[in-house]
Parts: sequence; C-alpha cells; structure tokens
Amino acid sequence: MASATPRETGASHATRDHTKAVLKRRIDQALGREAADLVIRGGRVLNLATGALEVADVAVAGDMIVGVGPGYRGRREVDARNRVIVPGFIDTHVHVESTLVTPAEFDRLALARGTTTAISDPHEICNVLGTEGLRYFLDASLHTALDLRVQLSSCVPATGLETSGARLSADDLVAFRDHPSVIGLAEFMNVPGVLHLDDEVLDKLAAFDGTHIDGHAPLLSGRDLDAYLACGIRNCHECTNRAEALEKIGKGMQVLIRDGSVSKDVAALAPLLDWRNSPFFAFCTDDRNPLDIAEEGHLDHLIRAAIKAGAPTGAVYRAATWSAAQGFGLKDRGLVAPGRRADIVVLDDLEHCAVATVIRNGRVVEDGIFDHGAMPAPVGFGSVRLPPVTPDIFRVPAQGPGAPVIGIRPGSLITDHLTMALPYAGGERRADPSRDLLKVAVLARHGTNRNVGRGFVTGFGFPDGAIASSVGHDSHNICVVGAGDADMAVAVNRLIAMGGGFVVVRDGRVLADLALPVAGLMSDAGADHVRDRLVALRAAARAIGCRLAEPFLQLAFLPLPVIPHLKITDMGLVDVDRFRLLAA
Repeated sequence: MASATPRETGASHATRDHTKAVLKRRIDQALGREAADLVIRGGRVLNLATGALEVADVAVAGDMIVGVGPGYRGRREVDARNRVIVPGFIDTHVHVESTLVTPAEFDRLALARGTTTAISDPHEICNVLGTEGLRYFLDASLHTALDLRVQLSSCVPATGLETSGARLSADDLVAFRDHPSVIGLAEFMNVPGVLHLDDEVLDKLAAFDGTHIDGHAPLLSGRDLDAYLACGIRNCHECTNRAEALEKIGKGMQVLIRDGSVSKDVAALAPLLDWRNSPFFAFCTDDRNPLDIAEEGHLDHLIRAAIKAGAPTGAVYRAATWSAAQGFGLKDRGLVAPGRRADIVVLDDLEHCAVATVIRNGRVVEDGIFDHGAMPAPVGFGSVRLPPVTPDIFRVPAQGPGAPVIGIRPGSLITDHLTMALPYAGGERRADPSRDLLKVAVLARHGTNRNVGRGFVTGFGFPDGAIASSVGHDSHNICVVGAGDADMAVAVNRLIAMGGGFVVVRDGRVLADLALPVAGLMSDAGADHVRDRLVALRAAARAIGCRLAEPFLQLAFLPLPVIPHLKITDMGLVDVDRFRLLAA
C-alpha cells in the first residue's frame, strides 16, 4: 500500500488535532471542570427509553449534548423550570415547494415550531426544472438553520401518463448521491413500474441498492407489497387506514403518519401507535401550507393531534424524534442524552406540545440564527409556457351523456371513480352545477405540447365561477375546475399572466389570487404575504360556494395518477387502478 504524502499526513494530523481539542472541551464540560457552553436548567427531561420525566439540567458543548443531570454551570443558561425538555422534531417527508415558499422561508416557519430536521423531496420543482431545481434545493439545504436533508427525486416524471417539464434518469441522480445533504432516493411512486419490471424503474432501484429508499404505496397489499419491499424500499407515508398500516409495519415497513393541508391521516392511524410499536412509526407533513402552519402548527400540530387521538404521549414523542431518526439512519439525534446532537425543544406543556424555546445545533433559535445571506437565488421564473386560452378549449365532445366522474373525498388524496349522466347536447357533455357536477381540465404548461385533458368532478360544490392552480402534482400542469367555460378561461389566463399561482374567478372577475412565480410553485415573497393571500383565497372560494376547507391543494392532487382511483392529467382521465388512460 502506498504511504500518505506529507501534505495528506499534515492535513490528517490537523484534522485530528482539531477533533481532539473538541473532545477535550466536551469531556471537561461533561465533568463540570469548566462551564458548559449552554445549560438548559431545571426542566423535566422526557426519557424516550423509559417514558419517565426526570428533573435535570442539560449541558451542551458546541453542537452536542454532553451531560444530563443536576448542577451544571453554563456560559449561557435557559431557564426550563416547570417546563419539559424533548428532542427536536423530525419531519420525515416534506415537499418544501408545497409550503408555497422558498427554503429560506420554510426554515423560519418550521424551526420556530420545533422541527429541527426536515427530510425533503424536491420532486415538485424537479418535475418542472429537472437538475436545475435539484441543484437549487441542494444548495439551499447548506444554508438553512434547520437540518434540511434532501432525498433524490425518483419519479421525474412520476408516470408516462402526463407531461412533465423534465426527466431525471438514474445517471442524473447518481451524480448527486454523495452530496452532504443527501440521504438516499425519494418516494418511489411508480408502483406499477416496479411490479411490471419497467427497465428505467429497475435502473434507478439498482443504482441506489443498499441505500435508503423511500416508499409511496397507497393501498398496496399482499404479494404486490412483498415484491415492492423486496426492492429495499423502507417506508410509506400513504397509509390511510388501520389494516393497511398494520400490514405494512408487520412486514417491517416504517409508516410515516401524515397530516398535511389535504391529507389528514393522524386521526385514523394514531390509535395504532403504542410504546411497543413506536419504532415502526414516524410523522410527516408531506404538503402543508403557511396558513395551516400559522393556524395549527407543523410537527407540533401532528404531535398534539396524535395525543388527542389516544396515542400514549411518550410513544408519540418517540415516533416524532428517535424513531424518525433511526428510520433514516440519523443516529446522532432523537434523544436528549449525552453524545447526541443538541437539537432540543423546551415545552410549556407536554400533551399540548406548547413550544416555548427551540435549540438547534446548540444555538437558541432567534432571528440571528437565520443567516440566509449565502442562500441561492430562486430559480424557475417564466416556467408557465402556455399561450392565452379561449373558452372553447374547455368543450367536451362526446358520444353520449354517461361519463366517468372524479369523486372528491374531502381531506384525502384518494378519489372515487364514479359514472354519472351529464347534460348532453350538440355532441358535447356539459357541467351541471345544480348537481355539483363541474368541469375539470388540465393544460400542459411546460411548452413541449398543447395537451388538454378534460373531464368532470363532483365535491367542490360551487354553483358558478372557477378556481385554478399551476400546482398540479406531480408534473405541475395547470388545473382548473369551473361551472362555466368563460370563467375557466379567465382563471387560466390569470395564472399565465402571473407566472403561476392560485386564482378564484366569478362572472369574469378575479376575486382573489396568489402569484407563485418560482417554477409556478413558490412565492418569491415572504411567508406572511403568502398566508394573507391564502386567507383571501379561502374567503373567495367560500364566496362562490366551494365547500372544501382547502380547495387549492385538493385541486392540486387531481392530476396525480399514482393515487387511486380516478385522476386527470393533460393526457386525459386516468384509471389509476388499471394504470391506463380512459377513452375520451
């Protein structure tokens, strides 16, 4: 074996000497020979091994916890008397783009709520911009105060049943595998591709064999689930019922219990969670907008909801911290214990998860911790490449009144595949707002074609007007629902003019909108601006009679052809169960 060069030896010795100095400081502060850099004094520490609450000081040297016990001195001290000390929360699956703000704004929103680690999949921006979007998120992850980890987006496009703005091959993804923020491969949504041995799918799985691979397998069961898991896929955030979750954890899969702005699964799944099985559960937000974060919370909201649903308090906190860390190989966090990263949350109340103080990497979270000066500039302006439309583009030529109709399930990504009779005249099917049968259309917006998928949907409930969005998972074409073609055209043209966003229209007039010019997905303004515009949009949607609590994200998931049962893309209606387009 060749000997090291003098330069290599010198660099190695310098690194070792630095590490030895850090270790000496940790040892001296742990033993009380010198004051700790930070002491959280007098709180009750939640022991996630036993579930006990133990009064103790927590001593921190640099970014690491070095002692848990009485009598520590600190250069800086946080008074935690009558409070509870827990590990920082870990969001195990989040699309930052779905918060409608840039990573810098997400950082401020989530960290203040106690989320110290977030594991993101940037496949929304990747489906619009490809490697440009992926690089943007990887660069941004190096400058957030919270630990923003990145999973490499496995499904760009998600399927061949839609038009995306980009394509990422296995080779494209492997090029980023060694980035310091990368854990592994993001949610593998193309279940049919796995089961039917699609070569491109197998190429990506082979390229990341032996690393962490996230799952996405709604309602998958039996041998199909076995085959999916045999590829090394580790978790699923798409469980919506108890039987499904029990089968998956029984087969060694970690179930990530989700509560986003649309998908709300905590009430159904949290009662399964107990002290014994908590290592097989964790929590995630997936898609959660700034208004919901402001009104309800982030991971703190999920913790409160799970406890309210009857799950044991200690088991809930274990799932939100230690279990999440273990599931993603983050062995340095998830406990308030010596030798663990100093990501800590101080609570006024344990059961209500009332966050008082957050410590990230040994630093108390305050305005000075958000140093975003080196954050990369947002990308993807001008990504809506669709010329203005006229009302006739929404006509639905057909052979008769009977038609498939998408049935909305409020609070769920799953939709029903209905068959209903529609008004029919002059060789075309028409909407019937009196029966809550509205038109839905998806228009390709990436500039590669002029596809328009047309269909009908029930569940929005408004008698006139239209709502539209450039957020349309996962290829993010423009999606519009309306009672009349004219208002649908006004809504789509407003999105084109804004470069993407959300809009509500009635009688040819825009009632409210939100511009999302960063790839048609995110605002270049602050989270407060986005929150205020979302309040106005919700009010406008109610004004036209929409009965959905979160109509825009519900709309955004109608083009997602990997969630049962009936969806719509720019190519037309998709029978998800058979994974095929329906005849027009």
